[in-house]
Amino acid sequence: MALWSDLTGQADAIATVRAAAETGEGLAHSWLITGPPGSGRSTLAYAFATALLSRPGTEESTEAQVNARTHPDLGVLSTERVLISIEEVRRLVAASQFSPSVGRYRVMVIEDADRMTERTSNVLLKALEEPPPRTIWILCAPSEADLIPTIRSRVRTVRLRVPTVDEVADLIEQRDGVSRSEAERAAREAQSHIGMAHRLATSEDARARRRRTLELALGIRSVSGAVIAAAELIEVADDDAKAITAERDAEERESALRSLGIEPGGTVPPALRAQLKALEEDQKRRATRSLRDGLDRILVDLLSLYRDILLLQLGVAVEPVNLAIYGQLEIAATAATPARTLQTLDAIAEARVRIAGNVAPALALEAVLISAIRRADTVTAAEPTARAWPAWARS
Repeated sequence: MALWSDLTGQADAIATVRAAAETGEGLAHSWLITGPPGSGRSTLAYAFATALLSRPGTEESTEAQVNARTHPDLGVLSTERVLISIEEVRRLVAASQFSPSVGRYRVMVIEDADRMTERTSNVLLKALEEPPPRTIWILCAPSEADLIPTIRSRVRTVRLRVPTVDEVADLIEQRDGVSRSEAERAAREAQSHIGMAHRLATSEDARARRRRTLELALGIRSVSGAVIAAAELIEVADDDAKAITAERDAEERESALRSLGIEPGGTVPPALRAQLKALEEDQKRRATRSLRDGLDRILVDLLSLYRDILLLQLGVAVEPVNLAIYGQLEIAATAATPARTLQTLDAIAEARVRIAGNVAPALALEAVLISAIRRADTVTAAEPTARAWPAWARS
């Protein structure tokens, strides 16, 4: 099936779920697919669902229905909000009780299962404890630890690994039609996150926002500079979030108006305003999650920056993530001690936790960037010559 081809570097996981779907070997009623962001958790989940739902001769049509999320025996719960609501899980659990109508099984997929509270998870737990005989649950989460222990004990786990830079570059080069060098740079700077590598390879705006993030961090010389940089990074994250959601929001509103029989630019009758209001509320919640995701991407980029700097300070001969600014990395490595760089890395990790816990992003970012202040006298030193660099830095 074509869907398997979108998974890169996951041969073992693919073999496990294909054997379960095609031969019944090791087929459990509940599965958990774990892996780091960008590893292809949901892609594998829907490929697995397609294999479970297909009958001989129906593979292509089943795949098309699963891709469109219209297969009658497929239930899907995904959210673009911060949390999955208990009502959404109850509806999916109720739908899981029906027998398959055209497929061999009824398949229920929950993306981002880690976004359930404990109370919501307990609603799902009851369905996993006593599932109908031909219902298969597929959950996706970054790790097993993101789910409550009672759910973990009732699922079979398939763990995805982080694909290599070369594997991601191969996929991006073939799928997006970019040059090999562009694909490799995108894969490396995305740290093998397939979705982010795609954005960096195909969007100049995404590349510019990432460049600006690193420039701001490397240019901090004072507390006031850290505060100003934090404010600009929030703007960068906001712009990134809007770029992702704005076009989709407009399409959704246009589609909603069309379904209600309202011409573009026409007046919305009072009786129909509640429906549009509900759509707007959903879009606001999605925007909140998109902004948080954008802030987290910035922090991940900063982690890569200071990881590179620390490795240079320690003399570790490993190719840096940010190879394109190798000269600036060497300069920055002389501007602080390894202990200070470790403090910055710890501050970034703490900021990710705080933002996820609803701490004001400005405060969290300011704390990170204040820890990243470097001495001006060393940062302005002359850039090292290329002759002193490792071979991979000169290529």
